[in-house]
Amino acid sequence: MALGCGEMGQFEKGRDASACIGLTPIQHSSGGKVKLGSVGKYVKNNMLRSYLVSGAMSAVNQAMRRPAKTKKELWIQQMVERRGKRCTAVALANKTVRTAFAMLANGTEYKAELLTA
Repeated sequence: MALGCGEMGQFEKGRDASACIGLTPIQHSSGGKVKLGSVGKYVKNNMLRSYLVSGAMSAVNQAMRRPAKTKKELWIQQMVERRGKRCTAVALANKTVRTAFAMLANGTEYKAELLTA
């Protein structure tokens, strides 16, 4: 799977793939102090980032229209209440990339966790 910064296999962790796409906070660290900034907007993969966030935004809108059926939908609804729709969409895109990386690395399929009553 080509991402613009190389092949998916070159990354050691899902966070590295997500950072390459521009879905993680920018670090302004110095002298051992870790300072996280906003999510990087100016990256090489701006089209891929745009597609992921746009798709996540539609998933957020759908999750807000009906009662949650899965744990991820419940997470989306709680996150929207805390942070708003746009921040939730970027977080969901980040989560999607990390999940896809884990699925490719482990050779597994996605299984949504249903809410138990």
